[in-house]
Amino acid sequence: MKNIKQRKLAAAYVAPRVTWKKDFKKNGVLYLLFLPILIWAILFQYLPMPGILMAFQDFKVGKGLFHSDWVGLKNFIDLFTGDAFPLAFRNTVAMAVLSLTIGFVAPILFALVVTSNPHKKFRRFSQTASYMPNFVSAVVMCSLAVQFLSSDGAITMFLSWLGLDRQNWLANANIPVFWLIYTFIGIWQGMGWGSIIYVAAISGINGELHEAAAIDGASRFRRIVSITLPGILPLIVMMWTMNIGLVFKLVGNNILLLYMPTTYDVADCLSTYTYRMAFGSTVNYGLSTASGLFQSVLGTILLVVSNRLGKKATSYSLF
Repeated sequence: MKNIKQRKLAAAYVAPRVTWKKDFKKNGVLYLLFLPILIWAILFQYLPMPGILMAFQDFKVGKGLFHSDWVGLKNFIDLFTGDAFPLAFRNTVAMAVLSLTIGFVAPILFALVVTSNPHKKFRRFSQTASYMPNFVSAVVMCSLAVQFLSSDGAITMFLSWLGLDRQNWLANANIPVFWLIYTFIGIWQGMGWGSIIYVAAISGINGELHEAAAIDGASRFRRIVSITLPGILPLIVMMWTMNIGLVFKLVGNNILLLYMPTTYDVADCLSTYTYRMAFGSTVNYGLSTASGLFQSVLGTILLVVSNRLGKKATSYSLF
């Protein structure tokens, strides 16, 4: 009888209606913090969206967006039938796969190593030091990579000491040398910054679970596998899904600063291929927009598919 009464009371309870004014008064500071992000998204994400029309036009600056000649799918045909497109697409997929495997796992492993270390000073120092490469410009980062991987570079000398040939590694056109170099440069620059969210999530796990497991004799590795990783699994699935949707856009950020004619066949990606075709001897804004639209549509499809697969495999999803 008591349970029945409680159910009736719960069913009869109506949550008080929260108006927008009350919510703004209560969380006004949060709205103000969100305001710059909202303005940035409107200015740089939503207002430029009519520019997608350029993908179907022979766009001329003098004629403008609504008076340029329509060419239908010609820009897409030119994009897909280019001689270098198959290699550019292959290289993009290869570097995207490496970024979604090695590059994605690196911040998680770093966060686990940092949070499992008992020395606070070491944790603070390692975290602070790992954040620094993220604030170094891409030009400086790539210049350092060129110096380290040159014939007389520090990394080249170390590899030759291990028995590998002494060479300029960035000029090596063998698969997958350039792909791995590009992936590890990305890890070097973004591992520490990418680990912040995982460190925060691990810190939020109840410490009593680790204490109870330690009393029962569980090793540190066993506690990581049985407590830490399941605790941050929803975050891992969410971040992995988001990365899949953005990976084709992100591949190519530093390649213009790293590749050279000898490595075009293994380093050319969709971004650099589009750059050469759209801004070469003649400027073709329509072709550039078509390439960006193609990558966006492909990223959206991968995002939806990966979200469904992640939901089936782990019961967690981004949406």
